[in-house]
Amino acid sequence: MSGPTPLADFHRANGAVFTGSFALPAHFGDPASEYAAARDAAGLIDLSDRALLQFTGPDRLAFLQGMLSNDLRALHPFEGQYAAILTQQGKVVADVRALCAMNSFYLDFWGSLKEKVLAHLNRYLVADEVEIADRSSEYAFISVRGPRAETLVQAAAAGAALPAQTKQHAMIAIEGAAVCVVRENPGAPAYDLILPLASAPAIARQLTEAGKPLGAVWVGAEAQEILRIEAGIPRYGVDFSEDHLLLEAGLADAVSFTKGCYLGQEIVERVRSRGHVNRKLCGLLLDGALAARPGDRLRADDKQVGAVTSSALSPRYGRPLALGYVAKEFCQPDTVLTIDRAGAAIRATVAPLPFAPALE
Repeated sequence: MSGPTPLADFHRANGAVFTGSFALPAHFGDPASEYAAARDAAGLIDLSDRALLQFTGPDRLAFLQGMLSNDLRALHPFEGQYAAILTQQGKVVADVRALCAMNSFYLDFWGSLKEKVLAHLNRYLVADEVEIADRSSEYAFISVRGPRAETLVQAAAAGAALPAQTKQHAMIAIEGAAVCVVRENPGAPAYDLILPLASAPAIARQLTEAGKPLGAVWVGAEAQEILRIEAGIPRYGVDFSEDHLLLEAGLADAVSFTKGCYLGQEIVERVRSRGHVNRKLCGLLLDGALAARPGDRLRADDKQVGAVTSSALSPRYGRPLALGYVAKEFCQPDTVLTIDRAGAAIRATVAPLPFAPALE
């Protein structure tokens, strides 16, 4: 998203606070209440920083099959999957959601990656009969997450049937507009709505009104970051980038090891057959009440063995959590490390992701 969200005026009218250069709300006055609503009821999230590409033409499946790490041949219309676009060296260009429609495929991903992704794909689009259309300026994204998310979306859509399986999607009507609703499960029931840009304010109002009896509120970036870290979900540009291999970043659900050839596949298979990577993104349980900061060094005795990528104080678990890369010799669960934080030493215990099994 190169400019402010198309819902900027709507958000300001609902108490949104924008900070720094953020194009999306940092919070709506009370990040703690926003966090609690998303955990216990339902949270409404503006995801207008997503880009959307449409792929049409007779070679669309063959082309994408050679560019994505997962197996699109397994998809039927109205199904989807998580995948990654890799360099020839197996490094992650972007993580994407692939959606199979009747006569096309769609990829959505973080908007900041759009120019890079388009340049990368077009570099390999030679003789294939494929058209790549950028639909980003035509649609907005709103996510509804939390235990009451399904009830809220059905209320806004007059009881329409919703997809039941992760990455399945369906077309529903809200405020007279055709909306693609995608089922997601990032630690709790979630639905992402892909909606016509012109209808975004009206649909946002409808969702807000339908959510009031359910305790739903809009959730800003500050509370979203806590929820993301609690769920152990890495984010591109924060926890991994083109400097990382797919399996270093823990993106095993984005890859098929049986699909055959795709760009970067040789490196992915070499890593898999070796049985390990030299470093791995791990969960970290911190002692005390002080969260770490990105870049804080992880040490075992006097040896640096990794670094923190993101961290937050978790209200749910009553302690700070972090994500970070740890050398393979020290990434086993229950390994005790030390974080260097502004001259202080914070005890950190390695935990598998997601965090919940180790904490509940």
